[in-house]
Amino acid sequence: MSIDADINNTIQSISKSIQEVIFWGPEIAGMTFPLIVMWLAFGALFFTFYLGFPNIRYARHAFQCLGNKFNEPDAKGQTSNFESLSACLSATIGLGNIAGVAAAISLGGPGAAFWMLVLGIFGMGSKFAEVMLGHKYRVFPDPERPDEVSGGPMYYLKEAFNRYNLPKIGVVIAAIYAVACIGGAIGGGNMYQANQVFEQVVHATGGEHSFFEGRGWLFGLIFAAITGAVTLGGIHSIATVASKLTPLMAGFYTLCGLIVIAVNYEHIPSGIMTIVTSSFSAEAGMGGLVGAIIAGVRRSAFSNEAGLGTAAIIQASAKTNYPVRQGLVGGLGPFFDTVIVCMVTALVIVISGAYDPSQSLQGVDLTSRAFETVFPWFDYALAVCVALFAFSTIIVYSYYGEKCLGYLLGDRKIVAISFRLAFLVFVVLGSSVSLGTVIDIADATFLSMAVPNLIGLYMLAPEIRRDLNAYLVQMGLKKQKT
Repeated sequence: MSIDADINNTIQSISKSIQEVIFWGPEIAGMTFPLIVMWLAFGALFFTFYLGFPNIRYARHAFQCLGNKFNEPDAKGQTSNFESLSACLSATIGLGNIAGVAAAISLGGPGAAFWMLVLGIFGMGSKFAEVMLGHKYRVFPDPERPDEVSGGPMYYLKEAFNRYNLPKIGVVIAAIYAVACIGGAIGGGNMYQANQVFEQVVHATGGEHSFFEGRGWLFGLIFAAITGAVTLGGIHSIATVASKLTPLMAGFYTLCGLIVIAVNYEHIPSGIMTIVTSSFSAEAGMGGLVGAIIAGVRRSAFSNEAGLGTAAIIQASAKTNYPVRQGLVGGLGPFFDTVIVCMVTALVIVISGAYDPSQSLQGVDLTSRAFETVFPWFDYALAVCVALFAFSTIIVYSYYGEKCLGYLLGDRKIVAISFRLAFLVFVVLGSSVSLGTVIDIADATFLSMAVPNLIGLYMLAPEIRRDLNAYLVQMGLKKQKT
C-alpha cells in the first residue's frame, strides 16, 4: 500500500470517528436525530422564551438601530451597526441558502422548509444572546490601536466560568472553542467555498472544455489575489466590502426568486399549503415526518449559525456603548438569512415544479433547475451568485479565524498578518484539490463550536435577561417594575 493511500485511510478513519461523535444521536423512526442539532434547536427555543421573544417584540427598535437612528459618534469600535450585521450576514448568506435549502427539501420533502423557517425565527433568540455577550465582554488589546476590538465566545466563556470560580476550566473551554472555530474557518469557511466556486465556474464555462478545467491552482491564485485585496486590509476593509456586497448579492438573488414566484403566482397558495401540510403530515410514515423535521432543523442550523457564536466575533466591533442594542441588531440575522432568503429559495423550488421526488436532482442542481424554468440563462447568473456568496463568506471567516488565533497566541499584528497570508494559501488549496474527508472534519469542528458556546450562554442567561430588561426600561420600551 502506498504512502498516499495510508494517509488517505488515516484521514478517513479520523473523519469517521469525529463524524460519529459530533453527529451521534438517538434513532427516531429509523432515522438518526443528531444530538448536536437538538442542542442547537433547544438553545434557540430556550433563549427565545426565556428572554420573552425580544427580536420579535422589539423588531421595530432593532431596525431603527440598524438604520443608525441612535447614532453614537463617541462610541468605541470599528464598524457601524449596519456594517457589522452586513459582515455577519456575508458569512451566513451563502451556499447554504442556495444548495442547503434544496438539500433539505430533497432529503425531507417540502415540509423541511417549514422547519427551517421555525428554527430561523427561534434562532433570533440565541443569536441575540451571543452577540450581546460578545459585545459586552469585548477587549481593546492594543494601546497603539485604541479602536482595535477583539471579542467573541472566547472572552465571555472565560467570564462565565470565572463567575463560578472555575477559571482554569474556563481557559480550557475558551481555547477549545477557538481551535474549533479556526478549523471551521479554514475548512468550511474557506476551502469548501473556494472549491464550490471553482466547480461552478468550470461548469458555467464549458465543463470539461473550460479553460480552467484541470487548472484549479490557477483559478485559486486569482481568487486568492482578489480575496487578499480585501482581507489584508483587516476589519475596516472587510466591513466596507460586506456592507456593499451583502445587500447587492442578497437583493439580486431574492429579486430573481420573487420574479419566479410572481410568474408562478397561481401556484403560490398550493405551494405554501404543500410546505405547511407536509411538515406535519405522516402520509409517508413517521419516518417521513421525522425526516422533514431533521432535514429542516439541521439545514437551518448550518444556514444561520445561531448558537455557534461566530456572529459575536465580528459584531463585537460595532460602534455602540449598548451591548443589548447590538444584540437586537444581531438577532435580525436569522430573519434575513433564513426567513427571507431561504424561504424564497424553498418557494421557488416548490411552486416552479422543479421538485420531483422521483428524480435524483438535489443541492445546487435542483435550485438551478427551479430558476431556469423562468430564466434559461440562470446557470450563468447562479455561477455569479455562488462566487459572490462564497467570496463574502471567505473574507469574513478570515476575520473569525484571525481573532481566534489571536486569542490563543496573543492579539498582535504579526499574528493577524500571518494568519491572513496563510488563509490565502488555503484558498488556493481549496480550489485545486478534492476535499473529501477533510471537509467532513471541517464541518464537524464547525458544528462543535455550539457545545462550549451554548454552555457559556446558559451560565450567563440571568445576566443577559437582566441587561435586556434594564436597556428596555432605559429606552422607554418597557415600564420599570415597582
